[in-house]
Amino acid sequence: MKCPFCSHNDTQVVETRLAEDGDLIRRRRQCAACEKRFTTYERPEVNFPAIVKKDGRRIEYERVKLRASMNLALRKRPVSIEQVDSAIERIEEKLLNLAQREVASNKIGELVMRELKKLDKVAYVRFASVYRSFEDIDDFKLLVDEVSK
Repeated sequence: MKCPFCSHNDTQVVETRLAEDGDLIRRRRQCAACEKRFTTYERPEVNFPAIVKKDGRRIEYERVKLRASMNLALRKRPVSIEQVDSAIERIEEKLLNLAQREVASNKIGELVMRELKKLDKVAYVRFASVYRSFEDIDDFKLLVDEVSK
């Protein structure tokens, strides 16, 4: 694997561990040239369903996009990276369990909202306010009332 610091191609695995949940392998590597250490993660490659957008386009599922949207909703909220990782794992597990070749983007939005509601109510309201595109304040008030119960 190429070193992220100096781009040298010769790196060695110094330590290998299973991650807490056992779903991925964490490897500590050291560059033979600059001797800096870095961590890599190894996970099984699975085929997620294609995402069907509202306009009919089909795009490939990207974990990075899911994390970015969740992080945006969770910005400056007291939620750990581990909690976000666990929520993403649950969402991905549900996507795989659907056993479908294509999934509508709104289905993923609903899964994200469900996870955010468990993690942080403010983040849930933030995400829902963008995701649901409220037309008037009364609809938004209903959402806030639902969360504050």
